[in-house]
Amino acid sequence: MSIQVGDRIIETDAEGYLINPADWSEEVAEALAAQQSAEDRVQLTDTHLGLIAYFREVYAENETHPSMHQLVMTLGKQHGEHFRDRKEYEAFLYRLFPKGPVLELCKLAGLPKPTEALAG
Repeated sequence: MSIQVGDRIIETDAEGYLINPADWSEEVAEALAAQQSAEDRVQLTDTHLGLIAYFREVYAENETHPSMHQLVMTLGKQHGEHFRDRKEYEAFLYRLFPKGPVLELCKLAGLPKPTEALAG
């Protein structure tokens, strides 16, 4: 599979994850989100872009994806809207990323597909 970004063709696997992570840019993230929006109407907002940046930073520092647990325990307390309840924040993340926050964030951030243990 592939997506077109400007005059470039970006190769993806069958699930839409980038074959070459070096191909990632915000424009690629927007193209991936547009492709995803055809399925579940995800439109990138500043909140989405902030979460994508967070995933890229964590992956660059740790060479692994953040887990859903890490996301809920750290990000809700540090960035964006503040939540007092973990379940409320988790529900908020699922409203942003209906097919699974970790899976969709990894895809939009140009990162490899996470294992099921990290995604859940």
